[in-house]
Amino acid sequence: MTTTFFNEMYDAAGAVRSHYQAYADWLAATPEERIARKRAEADIAFHRVGITFAVYGEEAGKERLIPFDIVPRIIPAGEWHELRNGLRQRVKALNAFLHDIYHGQDILAAGRIPREQVLDNAQFRPEMRGVDVAAGIYAHIAGVDLVRAGAGEYYVLEDNLRVPSGVSYMIENRKMMMRLFPELFARNKIAPVQHYPDLLLENLRTVAPHGVEDPTVVVLTPGAYNSAYFEHTFLAQQMGVELVEGRDLFVRDETVYMRTTQGPQRVDVIYRRLDDDFLDPLAFRKDSMLGVPGLLAAYRAGRVTLANAIGTGVADDKSIYPYVPEMIRFYLGEAPILNNVPTYMLRKSEDLAYTLEHLPELVVKEVHGAGGYGMLVGPASTKAQIEDFRRRIVAAPEKYIAQPTLALSGCPTFVESGIAPRHVDLRPFVLSGRNIEMVPGGLTRVALRAGSLVVNSSQGGGTKDTWVLED
Repeated sequence: MTTTFFNEMYDAAGAVRSHYQAYADWLAATPEERIARKRAEADIAFHRVGITFAVYGEEAGKERLIPFDIVPRIIPAGEWHELRNGLRQRVKALNAFLHDIYHGQDILAAGRIPREQVLDNAQFRPEMRGVDVAAGIYAHIAGVDLVRAGAGEYYVLEDNLRVPSGVSYMIENRKMMMRLFPELFARNKIAPVQHYPDLLLENLRTVAPHGVEDPTVVVLTPGAYNSAYFEHTFLAQQMGVELVEGRDLFVRDETVYMRTTQGPQRVDVIYRRLDDDFLDPLAFRKDSMLGVPGLLAAYRAGRVTLANAIGTGVADDKSIYPYVPEMIRFYLGEAPILNNVPTYMLRKSEDLAYTLEHLPELVVKEVHGAGGYGMLVGPASTKAQIEDFRRRIVAAPEKYIAQPTLALSGCPTFVESGIAPRHVDLRPFVLSGRNIEMVPGGLTRVALRAGSLVVNSSQGGGTKDTWVLED
């Protein structure tokens, strides 16, 4: 049986959707050999620039090129307007939730979220209780994963609030498309994304500690062996700020300083790209060689801003995700604009029983999993894989959630056999500072294997340029 899915470019009758018409006309008039030649040019250019990512646990080569598809994903202005409103609403509620659980815990007292789901969560940081962060913002940069299913309705699949990555590929994909096909940008009114680094820097500057007029911002990286190191260097360079490692910083009198050739320089805002556990060996993992001793004390004293805040991970944990619509109602008094994917929480006996009975039909995820690892896609798994996962679930059901297998929308993609639909998702990047801002679009990830629903680069996925059309 063939599963039908929403096609981004064509309607059910096979006609081109109106927002794709100009592109479809160009595509029909362009020889396939030219497209193939341009795709090869893009691969060479990406290698030259060094746009790679590391795949952990692989022997054959530590660096890989993320496959880039030259058929764009196009979103009409009205559709983007609705998505933007829903994203702003969601991130605003998530920030309110984070402030609440580290202060009054009103949502827990009201019984809207089970207390143990938050307080016993591995990502909840008791060290943050009572800490007042700058402007009350915890998730300064959020990467919210959206999928489209059914008749074209968008769903939020995941909220990434710790160290969301991928924005450098969004920007580089746009630069590449403009370089390869300038005529397309003359024909279509495509909203720009290249100003993201400027928007990011401005947002980071607005959340500097109180009284700092001209804040010094740095990007803190774990180092060159991190899978997203290209992005760390890219963003620091684009923002015109220093890229630092833990050894470049030190804390004195609860103030963070950067070692420079002119002597110590105070640091006010740290855009950190390493996990909580490694930030400060005096407070978290004592064996961390990546962090800054005393950083938590400086943070608690309000002498430095960390973006994102320590302890944000509890709000993007998959066991908390089902409660985000309730957060929106509780904190904002509004109905959610964007829906969650229906989710079974396997710590609940009835959800566990249903999931075990329907494993071949469901997607099961580890609540702390990421990157496409630690998950079962039932329809694409063997009986042996399903039974192995069944044993894992029965042993520790609280570690898993399950969801229906969505027929993700497909977008025409240039593959070996020509142009064919492949499943896609979308990760817009939402910036919270004095205002909640985002550039139009985001990173579209594409599952390049026919029939695959896993878009993660670590699992063989690629990326596309995302065009939001202007009115």
